Amino acid sequence: MMKKQHGPAFKKEIVPLASCPACKGKAFVSGVFHQIDCSQCNASGWVRFDDGQALALQDLVFQLGTALTAACQQANGMRVQPGPVRSTDVSSYYEQNNRRGPGATNFTGD
Repeated sequence: MMKKQHGPAFKKEIVPLASCPACKGKAFVSGVFHQIDCSQCNASGWVRFDDGQALALQDLVFQLGTALTAACQQANGMRVQPGPVRSTDVSSYYEQNNRRGPGATNFTGD
């Protein structure tokens, strides 16, 4: 049930996107001699997930920008931040068995 409201919304709605079924997300369809912009998705490769309709270009820019920001934040969260190597890390690596010596014994290179 939709809530009645007067005037514009205070926040923009995030619309779930799906790959365009006509062009399969490539933003163009192949003609006989050349590539033609996909008219079903406005040559973006993305449509609404719920009804498969193309978004207006102004809305599409907002949706893709939001999705890109979320993907960048997720990628930065997964990335391990480089830091100084502590001596405890080096000593624990030195003492563990690496099975590189004769008969799969420990080899430290000393």
